[in-house]
Amino acid sequence: MPPVAVALSGGLDSMVLLHLAHAHGLQPHAFHVHHGLSPNADAWRDHCGAAAAALGIPFDWRAVVVAKGKSGIEAAARKLRYAALGEMCRSHGAGLLLTAHHLDDQVETVLLQLLRGSGPAGLSGMDPANRAPGLLGDERLAMARPLLGVARADLEQFAREQGITWVEDESNTDPRYARNALRHQVMPALASAFPGYQQRIARSSAHTRSAQRLLDELGEQDLQACLAGDGLDLVRVRALSRDRIDNLLRHWFTVRRLAMPSTAWLAQMVAQILSAREDAQLLVEHPDVDVRRHRDHLYLVPRLPDLAGMRDPEDAGIIDKHAQAFRWSGEASIAFPDYGGVLHFDAAERGFDPAWLRAQGLEIDFRKGGERLRLAHNRPSRSLKMHYQASGIPAWERGRLPIVNAGFDLLFAAGLGMDCRHVTEGPERIALRWESATAAIPG
Repeated sequence: MPPVAVALSGGLDSMVLLHLAHAHGLQPHAFHVHHGLSPNADAWRDHCGAAAAALGIPFDWRAVVVAKGKSGIEAAARKLRYAALGEMCRSHGAGLLLTAHHLDDQVETVLLQLLRGSGPAGLSGMDPANRAPGLLGDERLAMARPLLGVARADLEQFAREQGITWVEDESNTDPRYARNALRHQVMPALASAFPGYQQRIARSSAHTRSAQRLLDELGEQDLQACLAGDGLDLVRVRALSRDRIDNLLRHWFTVRRLAMPSTAWLAQMVAQILSAREDAQLLVEHPDVDVRRHRDHLYLVPRLPDLAGMRDPEDAGIIDKHAQAFRWSGEASIAFPDYGGVLHFDAAERGFDPAWLRAQGLEIDFRKGGERLRLAHNRPSRSLKMHYQASGIPAWERGRLPIVNAGFDLLFAAGLGMDCRHVTEGPERIALRWESATAAIPG
C-alpha cells in the first residue's frame, strides 16, 4: 500500500491529525510548506519537524515564494501550498494526502461561498475525499479530510487531554481576511442565536453536494449528446432549456479544467449563442480561452499571442509589416518564430524542382487579401478565402497561416498546399509543409 501523507502546518487541527494518524497505525509521512509570510515561519517549520521526529514519523518540507495575484495573498498561497504538497507526495511515493479541515472550516467555506453568490458547486463545500489534479498536479493523488465532521472545540479538547502542543498563526486573527471576519465576528453570533448551527449547515451542504452530483450527471449526458468532434453542435444545444444550457456549459468548462465563468459572463455567452446570426464570427473572451463559433459549432480555443505581421486582410486600418525574405539552401526545415512555426522542405515525388527552388528569392508573409491559389491543373484558381472556406478552416485560424511567395508568384499556403504552376512530378522533388509551434486547434 502506498504511504499516506499528512499536511502539517503546525496548527491545532493538523497536529491532532498527525497524532491520530500515528495512533491508528497509518505510518504517515509529515509534509510542511514554508510560506515565508510570517516572521515565525522558521519556528513553525522547526516545531513540525520536532513533533514528527518525536513520533518517529518521516518529515519533509518545501519553501514557496508567495506573490500577490489577482485573487489575493490567500489564494496565491493556497495554490502554491497544494502544488508543493503534491510534489512531496510524488517524491515520497505517497498516494493519499490527509488534510486537517474540520467542521468549522466546512461551515466557513459554505458561508463564504453563499456571501459570494455561488451556485450549488460552491455551496457543496469540501468533499470528505476527492482527487484534485488542478491543485496537487497529479490525477493519481487522492486527498481525504477525515476530521471534516469534527468541531474545532472538540479537537482543542482532545489536544489538551493528550498534551499535544501547537502553534498559532498570528494572521488568523486579522479581520481584514474574510474568513477571519466570519470566524471571529459572525460565527460566534450564530452560535449564540442558533446553537448547533454548524451541523445543520454541514447537512445542507451535503444535500447540495448530492444535488450537484445530479447536475454533473445531467451535464455529462448533455455534453455527450451535443459533442461533435472537439466542439458543441449548437443545433442540439439550442434544443435544451436555458437552465440545461447553463449547466452544460459549466460542466464543459469543468471537464476542460478551466476557470468557472461568472454568471454575468455565462449570460453574455449564451445570449450570443442564441441570438447571433448564423454567419457572425462569435467571440467571447475568457481568461484561459476564446469561445468561438464556426459553422454552427462552438469551440474553446487556446488563447495565443499575436504574431509579427498578423493582420486581417479585410481590415484596411491595420498597417502591414514587411514580409521576411529568405533563400532555401537545402535545409530540411527553417524556423520562422515571427510567423509562429517551422517551414519544412520534405523530399517527395511531387513538388518543386530543388535546383529551381534554390535559385528563387523567397519570402514568407501573412496574406493581405486577393491572393489566389491553384492546387491542381484540373482545378480552377480560387481565392485563399474560398479555399479556406471549402477546407473548413475556421476564420480565427486563417490569420495565423502564412504564405510563401517567389516574387509575385504564390508558391504555398499553409493549411492548403502548393500552387501547381511550379510543381512537377519526379524523383527528389521538394514539398513544402508548415508546422505551427502552437496549434490553435478547436476544442
